[in-house]
Amino acid sequence: MTSVLDEQLLRIGLASEIERGSAVLASRVVEAFLNVPRHPFVPVFYREEGGVYRARRATDSSWLREVYADRVLVTEVDGVQAEDAGLDGRKGVATSSSTAPSLMADMLDALDVRPGDRVLEIGAGTGYNAALLCHLAGAAHVTTVDRTEQLVATARVRLREVGFEPTVARGDGAEGHPGGAPFDRIIATCSVRRIPQAWLDQCAPGGLIVAPIGDVLGGGALARLTKLSDGRAAGRFLHRPAGFMPLRSGAEPSPPAREPRAGGRITEFSARVLDDYGFSFWAGLHLAPTVIRNGRTLHDPADGSAARVQDHPDGLSTVDVSGPRDLWQAVEAAYQSWLEGNRPRREWFTVEAGPEGQYAGYVAPDGSSVRWGL
Repeated sequence: MTSVLDEQLLRIGLASEIERGSAVLASRVVEAFLNVPRHPFVPVFYREEGGVYRARRATDSSWLREVYADRVLVTEVDGVQAEDAGLDGRKGVATSSSTAPSLMADMLDALDVRPGDRVLEIGAGTGYNAALLCHLAGAAHVTTVDRTEQLVATARVRLREVGFEPTVARGDGAEGHPGGAPFDRIIATCSVRRIPQAWLDQCAPGGLIVAPIGDVLGGGALARLTKLSDGRAAGRFLHRPAGFMPLRSGAEPSPPAREPRAGGRITEFSARVLDDYGFSFWAGLHLAPTVIRNGRTLHDPADGSAARVQDHPDGLSTVDVSGPRDLWQAVEAAYQSWLEGNRPRREWFTVEAGPEGQYAGYVAPDGSSVRWGL
């Protein structure tokens, strides 16, 4: 078994790694990672092996090294927490996790939490991020919400065990927490296509919202918005990609109704362009928000259009399409414009949200501007 000294040394190592990875990280954020342990919040986590998630428990020092590595730790699969997993493992979809610490640090730095700030976190998860927020703002000022009673109860117990007692509530994250509003800071640990109106309403004027804006290709970007006096919020995207699990609220998106028909056309672009985080943000702005990606298949349940791209051993790529629209044609046009625009980076884009709509905006080097609805 591991000793307290082992854990402290690993925690120092993680904080040092986080600090080295960001030249502008606030010292108080690094200090939070130095003072708040991670291992009480992930006593068991899943490790994916060949499509099967198997529970990883505290059996030796290698477990602790994994906990204090800068990596995502899956803690729930299809609603089953790792502590409750059987020996045979589980196949399914990860539904909750502990975010990679360096990404957490970037988000906390952008949130700029000060002592006494009233903070709302959407997505309590393991409780680790809430603990860091308690260290930064004071536990009495932190509220965190999640969707299931089990997640909420577990997070509450673990937070108490490390000395923090914030408000931990069960609820629909899209609704925020109206009973505790207004908040000076709102942070989401799940992705949304648009900032929910409740978050805008519950953020105090001059307050900050940091949230991952997901795109249809499976990537995403972190938005940092300031609440304005007129009720709107405006800001920019951060440089770092952020592929968070989506906020689970309301009905789940429907699966493709049918496979694209075979015998399609040749395409100039490989299916691998879908995996480029730089391009995925740009492409997501050029596709309808109803489009869903599943591997190499795109599907729009709004009209039944679908496209599947295949890469062949001879180097050619083909696309099979069905429905009234060729979805891959929109990706091809977006990729060409991305290259011609010298691959615009996500941090060059603005974001705004208000009653009239939500938009991402970009001003090109030649002074021309464009705006997309989110």
